[in-house]
Amino acid sequence: MTVIEERTVAQPPLAAAPLAPATTRTRLAELELIRQHAHEGPSPGSSAQQHARGKLTARERIELLLDEGSFTEIEPLRRHRATGFGLEAKRPYTDGVVTGWGTVHGRTVFTYAHDFRIFGGALGEAHAAKIHKVMDLALAAGAPLVSLNDGAGARIQEGVSALAGYGGIFTRNVAASGVIPQISVMLGPCAGGAAYSPALTDFVFMVREISQMFITGPDVVQAVTGEQVTHNGLGGADVHAAVSGVAAGAYDDEASCLEDVRHLLSLLPPNNRELPPREEPFDDPGRRCDALLDLVPAEPNQAYDMHRVIAELVDDGDCFEVQPDWAANLVCALARLDGHVVGIVANQPAAMAGVLDIDASEKGARFVQFCDAFNIPLVTLVDVPGFLPGVGQEHEGIIRKGAKLLYAYCNATVPRISLVLRKAYGGAYIVMDSRSIGADLALAWPTNEIAVMGAEGAANVVFRREIAASDDPDAVRAQRIKEYKSELMHPYYAAERGLVDDVIDPRDTRAVLIRSLAMLRAKHAELPSRKHGNQPV
Repeated sequence: MTVIEERTVAQPPLAAAPLAPATTRTRLAELELIRQHAHEGPSPGSSAQQHARGKLTARERIELLLDEGSFTEIEPLRRHRATGFGLEAKRPYTDGVVTGWGTVHGRTVFTYAHDFRIFGGALGEAHAAKIHKVMDLALAAGAPLVSLNDGAGARIQEGVSALAGYGGIFTRNVAASGVIPQISVMLGPCAGGAAYSPALTDFVFMVREISQMFITGPDVVQAVTGEQVTHNGLGGADVHAAVSGVAAGAYDDEASCLEDVRHLLSLLPPNNRELPPREEPFDDPGRRCDALLDLVPAEPNQAYDMHRVIAELVDDGDCFEVQPDWAANLVCALARLDGHVVGIVANQPAAMAGVLDIDASEKGARFVQFCDAFNIPLVTLVDVPGFLPGVGQEHEGIIRKGAKLLYAYCNATVPRISLVLRKAYGGAYIVMDSRSIGADLALAWPTNEIAVMGAEGAANVVFRREIAASDDPDAVRAQRIKEYKSELMHPYYAAERGLVDDVIDPRDTRAVLIRSLAMLRAKHAELPSRKHGNQPV
């Protein structure tokens, strides 16, 4: 909550009573003065004060987000009507939020930006009404919404009217979920209930040092728990990008952050009724990927970087990774194949051997749901040894939370292709979009090992008594491991049973994926008639 201080906002100039009959020209001059004052802020030095905090102004941020000269502002002359506590003497135009629409790469995008220079960006009744209006317009027009957040909460002086404004925002966030892309960019403090609007959107971007998000601030935390923590230590950009998983990414400055927002928007459809935009590729769709033969070791226990595999497969090696610093054992990224946008979900052997754990399951589930909502086909690259074992994982709900990823895949109706690169063991193989849960095409490399578990573990279970009774347990164990591999884990075992559609040359992977996605582009799938499912949360 924010208390409005006397020094925060100056009263805008009121139009003087004309000494002569008004003309269109005099009215236009008056309008220009009002607009100029609205742009300058509450005082001549307010923009400089914002810059001194290491932050851009609301309008400077909008200029970075949108194509040059494309912004159309709505309700720039809105003013609050609250009284009491001195508010009647402070009624600035815009009421602390700039709203409107423009274009990003030529496509319509709606936005609102808190103006920290006015009331510290605090939300009041008029401020909220402006945000409600632009959210309603975005939904009606079927275009993405980007919020540029730099506000300290609700205006205490406006009481419950300010709180009700947040309720209206939350309701609209939920109504727009899965209908239009919603992106929150955190460019200042966001505390208390205000943090729930970004949490309801599809992606949250944060800038180091200037942005923080938390429900209760450091002072309250210390008073209640005795823990001492800074604002950034509690809810800074790196915390939410690497620890909590709230942020899609953390950036060093506003310009690079907003440039990545523009990049993300270029990959997304405007709404759930349209396909993502295609770009004419420079990369040959039939290009062979010879490097893959050396990038991925045949031995299942040797690590490699899945990012390099993805870069080899996608157009021009370019992709947009979501949450790269959180749950790094699973890679989620948007990229293009033959100019068409795809969502890529891949185990990362370079982090925790690529196992699935609670965080990776939640990260993958969220991404799969997003892609399915916005007509983005899914390509799943599988190299998974299983779910992470441990008391902590079990007690923290790996059953329930791991089921989120399973549910998301089973519920997805977009084209789905899975590719097993090497190992795919146990329940984790099933969860990673196997043929048995609805993948349209299941492919594998000749290095694949699809089984209930690794050969060593399987031999220890199946032949436990024989090994224990042997005069030479190590020799017997080695022999049984070899037999298990040859009988149940050879590369063609799953293909012989129709669980893999084809075993392909790794060098042909890009071409095979592009041809397969082209075939599936017109896919149509019906879900059962129901209000909604009851997915694990």
